[in-house]
Amino acid sequence: MSPVIKKKKKTFSISAKHLLGILSGVCVVLMIFTFQTSLFEGPLKKAAGYVVVPFQEGITSVGGYLIERAENLKKLEEVLAENEALREKIDSLTIENSQLLQEKYELNNLRSLYQLDQEYADYEKTGARVIASETDNWFYSFIIDKGEEDGIEVDFNVMAGSGLVGRVVSVGPNYAKVSSIISDTHSVSATVLSTNENMIVTGDLEAVKEKGLITFSQLTDKKGKVAQGDKVVTSAISDKYLPGILIGYIYSVDTASDNLTKSGHITPAVDFSHLEEVLVIMESKRQIRE
Repeated sequence: MSPVIKKKKKTFSISAKHLLGILSGVCVVLMIFTFQTSLFEGPLKKAAGYVVVPFQEGITSVGGYLIERAENLKKLEEVLAENEALREKIDSLTIENSQLLQEKYELNNLRSLYQLDQEYADYEKTGARVIASETDNWFYSFIIDKGEEDGIEVDFNVMAGSGLVGRVVSVGPNYAKVSSIISDTHSVSATVLSTNENMIVTGDLEAVKEKGLITFSQLTDKKGKVAQGDKVVTSAISDKYLPGILIGYIYSVDTASDNLTKSGHITPAVDFSHLEEVLVIMESKRQIRE
């Protein structure tokens, strides 16, 4: 027996998209006939109205929605374009503001240096820029952009802010290394300006980092006249520093363990966490003595 082969019945299906297209076409044709002929007069016209009119309303509603969406998208694009333009303008103004702040900061630094230059007019000085420092943010040792070619020598005193920074400890052809008075290895013979009492100011990096202060010792204040706020300047007996340069102001005074001298802390005249430009005095104490 030969096998029975069943034939599959072909099914006809129309997608929703095609169906909608067909119905739309029928409605258009009906509309044309409605207006151009009298075929649908009377009951047929009335029946067609029930089909065609809602369809027209639907098309009108969808068309209106699409037009509204298109207008909203256009407005959104315009808003986005305006927003981008405003963002670019804000970025430009931010950069400009930063530049102005930087220029203002540099101008204030230059004004401070100018005032310092006028205060110590008796000394010949040259300006220099700090180009490198130690790894942390405190300028206890740093490099300036002036050296032997500019006449810089070892032991030249360096100033900034309102007073003494330190001294030059080594020199290259076009650079020099400066050790500041906050360095642990640094000491300065100093005098309290109001009483002429002598002391030794020593670097204390930890005290500077924690409290913004430097220390002093061996103050011979027998009458107890030294008080908070008194000016401290370099002494005439200092072997490395020129006399009369402001170091800072008395912050606290304590009696030393020997009960003969006093020690304490000084608020420095220089912000050692921010140094960009300095003044180098173009002569050393040794040269003046000679």
